[in-house]
Order: sequence, then C-alpha cells, then structure tokens
Amino acid sequence: MNLNLFDFTERKALVTGAGRGIGRVLALALAEAGCDVSILVRDLKDAEPVVKEIQRLGRKGTAVQADVRKKEQVDKAFADTVRQLGRLDICVNNAGISIQKPAEEMPEQDWDSILDTNMKGVFLCCQAAARIMIPQRQGSIINIASLSGSAVNVPQKQAVYNTSKAGVVMLTKSLAVEWAQYGIRVNSISPGYIKTEMTLAGMSHLFPTWESLTPMGRLGKPEELRGAVLFLASDASSYVTGHDLVIDGGYTAR
Repeated sequence: MNLNLFDFTERKALVTGAGRGIGRVLALALAEAGCDVSILVRDLKDAEPVVKEIQRLGRKGTAVQADVRKKEQVDKAFADTVRQLGRLDICVNNAGISIQKPAEEMPEQDWDSILDTNMKGVFLCCQAAARIMIPQRQGSIINIASLSGSAVNVPQKQAVYNTSKAGVVMLTKSLAVEWAQYGIRVNSISPGYIKTEMTLAGMSHLFPTWESLTPMGRLGKPEELRGAVLFLASDASSYVTGHDLVIDGGYTAR
C-alpha cells in the first residue's frame, strides 16, 4: 500500500469550533498527520490550549476569531489564515449548536440561531474556503453533519437541529457538484452519539437510551472520528466527493 496517500506534509488546514470537543480532536489529528492548523473560534481564549498542543506536535498552530454567522468575520478569519499559513488545503467545518425543545414550543429566535449557525455558518465557511481553493485548483472541504440529518432521534425532541443537519448533507452534495471542476472535493461526516463535553454536560441522562438504540451498545468517542476526517482530507480519497460518511455504531442501519 502506498502510505504516501496519507502524507500531509506541508498541508495547511483550518478547523472551525476547535476550542474543545470534536473540533479540538480533529485539529490535533490533522496536526499529528503533518498539517499546520488554524483554529477558528468565537473567543480566542478558547483556542490557546489547542494552539499550544499543535505546536508541541511540531506543527505551526494559529488561531483566528470569527462568529461563523457573520460573513465579514468569516472572510477576515480565512484571509488571516492564509496570511499566517500561506495557503489553505483543508477546511473542516465543525462549529454547530443544538437546542432540544418540542417543535410546537420552539421560539422563532431558537430556529434562527440553529439555522444561522449550523447551515448559514457552514455555507459561509465553505464559500470562503472555495474562494481560496479555486485559484489553487485543489482542496478538501469536510462538513460535520450528524446522523440526525438522516434519522429522527429519540427520545429528545430536536426537529430544528435535525433539519439543519439534513441541510448540511444536501449543501455538501450540491457544493461538491459545483466545485468539482476546480479540483475541490466536498464531503461530510455524520457522527452518531458521541461522548463530548456538550453531551456530558446536559444530556448524560439519555446515555442509557442512546446506547440501547445503538447496535454496538455504546456511545462513540471523538477520537473515533479521526480516521474518517484524515481519509477525506487525504489523497486516499481523491475520487470521493459529495459523500456523507456515517459513523454511528450502526444506529442508522437498524
């Protein structure tokens, strides 16, 4: 096997929402593989520990600030990334939020907040990345969707979140078709139930139910998403675009 397919030497990556949780793990995985990595966060203080970890791995780590819902901030953050790293080869759009409420009680402002972050934010970051990658005639964009984009989760009620993640999957496919002519690949991964700071903080009481609905009988770990992202970011997936890779312990296979 030609392991050079997984050679990330000299490649430059940006990961959104990488101050903690899944984003942090994916940023460090890219750094371990050989990438210099830019961390996009809303509060630069959240990025400091991650940047230091990247630097301890012998790679260049930098942080840029942006609210992914704000186009001007996103465009500036991507421009700052190129200024600091020299180019952009990989973009991982991880930033997202979840609000669980019955649909009939969901306030309009919560709808706006979820869709603005999970869909508009992903689109703005994809757009900013593509504008850098099109002149390069190459690049890999990876959007973090969710099993919630293809399955209705229970027992929690999260119709709006589910809708936003289904939108991410279709956005990924649409952009993949549009940008294939420029050598840009756009894919997504759909994690199942993953044990993160967010789920531990507010939803741990649901863990037994989620585990019972998952054929593998357990929640996933953020580290179990690393291989999928490295594959989609690497030359090993050079003919893969418009694909949603589900990583859910068999939940959607039931």
